[in-house]
Amino acid sequence: MNQDFLCNRWVVSSEEARQLIEQGATILDVRNQISWLLGHISGAVHVTWQQFSQQQSPHKGKLIDNPEILSEKLRAVGICNNKPVVVVGNPVHNFGEEGRIVWMLRTLGHSQAVFVDGGHSALVNAGVPIVWGVTQPNPGDFVMQRTSLWEIQRDELKANLAAKDISPDLIVVDAREAREYAGTPSYGEQRGGHLPGAVHFYFQDLKDAQGNLLPRDQIINKLKRLGIQRHTPIITYCTGGIRSAFLTAVLVDLGFNNVKNYAGSMWEWSASPANNYPLESEHK
Repeated sequence: MNQDFLCNRWVVSSEEARQLIEQGATILDVRNQISWLLGHISGAVHVTWQQFSQQQSPHKGKLIDNPEILSEKLRAVGICNNKPVVVVGNPVHNFGEEGRIVWMLRTLGHSQAVFVDGGHSALVNAGVPIVWGVTQPNPGDFVMQRTSLWEIQRDELKANLAAKDISPDLIVVDAREAREYAGTPSYGEQRGGHLPGAVHFYFQDLKDAQGNLLPRDQIINKLKRLGIQRHTPIITYCTGGIRSAFLTAVLVDLGFNNVKNYAGSMWEWSASPANNYPLESEHK
């Protein structure tokens, strides 16, 4: 599997992932630590999105802002610039962490990061052997080359919303549950509601009951019903940029070429002054 192929793919099948693993790819496992300890793909390193993110509220969804510290943390889990990274999750019971890690790596300049459609169970079903216990990674050599192609900051997003009359095609997508979109704070937001004009698309609606992504045409048809085409400028958000990063990763993999994730998301936006950073609510 060549590098050009991976540049345009953010999601791979279990069979494609198996080939990458056999060719020596770095494997990151974002399932909870107990699940990882009870059985993981040989060589898989357990990671969380939090270890690469800021620790202080309300910026917990944003990546660590010191590039040296962030690079060091990525090298510590074995990330190399020229080696593919396969991220494994538990898509039935998670918040899209595998998509967050892939989005992070792509945003920081890694061109061969992908996650496995169907996650850990799909790899096991594909015959990839598992092991137990702790895996110690070999240090990587990753050097960041950050890009703004797939991320947007709070005030740039605010300016985009203010310019909607100039860029009427822009669609802001809320990837949270319907109750959160309607106005119920659920994960530590300081205010409830959704960003002005945002449409709702729950990230789990990309998947079937087994955690596999729906067929591409089904996803595209769901998005078309919201007015989203491949050329549409899209900004995604959720609570802390995790679920929305998963949505971003899937959209980019489907060929949507103008998608940005707002990692600060509701934690940051709702903590900002309401007169400058308003929210809408469906609650009466």
